Amino acid sequence: MVSIAFVVPQQGPTGLYGPSCLACGQLAVEQLNARNGIAGRQIELVYVDAGRPAEVVAEEVGRLVDSGRVDAVAGWHISAVRVALARRIRGRVVYAFAAMHEGGDDTPGVFLLGERPVNQLLPAAAWLREHHGARRWVVVGNDYVYPRVTGSVAREALQDKGSEIVHSAYVPLGTSDFRGVLDELRTTPADGVIMLLMGQDAVHFNRQFARAGLSDRLLRLSPAIEENTLLGAGAGANDGLFAAAAYFDGMHTVESGEFERTYYARFGPFAPALNAVGESCYEAIRFLARLGEVAGSIDIGSVAALPSGHFYDSPRGLMRLDGNLVDQDVYLAAADGLQFTIQEQIAHTS
Repeated sequence: MVSIAFVVPQQGPTGLYGPSCLACGQLAVEQLNARNGIAGRQIELVYVDAGRPAEVVAEEVGRLVDSGRVDAVAGWHISAVRVALARRIRGRVVYAFAAMHEGGDDTPGVFLLGERPVNQLLPAAAWLREHHGARRWVVVGNDYVYPRVTGSVAREALQDKGSEIVHSAYVPLGTSDFRGVLDELRTTPADGVIMLLMGQDAVHFNRQFARAGLSDRLLRLSPAIEENTLLGAGAGANDGLFAAAAYFDGMHTVESGEFERTYYARFGPFAPALNAVGESCYEAIRFLARLGEVAGSIDIGSVAALPSGHFYDSPRGLMRLDGNLVDQDVYLAAADGLQFTIQEQIAHTS
């Protein structure tokens, strides 16, 4: 048996994503166990709630690793949890981090499978500059490592591309009242808002943004908005909202279409929303299986020898391992009520 600490949020602001994560993780395990599992061993998930404080989550996973209860770690959670968790387990087991990230983590055994600013946020901002004239941006984000570092990267990179960050505002995770931020948006000369808000915080912001009448004047761009967030905010709060991600429900590629059909056949028409966050959890578990197939095992010594440049297929299409990062196709989509419409592919697997 291969035991995986499956670290996904089940409460708090990011708990909004939890049901999608759990369903997609279950689907991945069922599919793999019906075949060869991981390197010939059946898989079980050991569920860890990532919606709690980072140090609490890290300590629970650390104890699981200390005792030998789990052989690997995988899942979607915020980077603050990732940093604490990686520090606690100290490279003793493979760790497949599914979420978008700020661009790097050299902790041994950590694989960062999500999108990063260079292939997600920055090309999306360039597209909106070209097609909508958006050059001046305000960053509104949660106050932890991913939004802070991503906002800093965007500030430097956009200056070289004829755009600029004119203001930044960071709020604690769990913020529900954005009146102060919205007052600043009314008076700050900007064309759009780069939203680095997670889960329920993004829902509250989008509702209040629309009620404040700002949708007609300011675009919104997010690397984290997905189908659950659209549903939570309601159709009337989503005008002028764009998202960049490697996966959207209904994006009509061959690979995504097969995944979508399998998912809804398994869980039915009322399944949790299929989205980039849930798919990334499916991705992380399938990635561990791919490591086992290529390296013969997922123990830390075996995967350390895995060469960079390895290609593999996923619901996102063709993926390429680049060190401990993944190079992948990324798309820009516009919110259309409670769903997304793909506008263009903005990054390609190289």
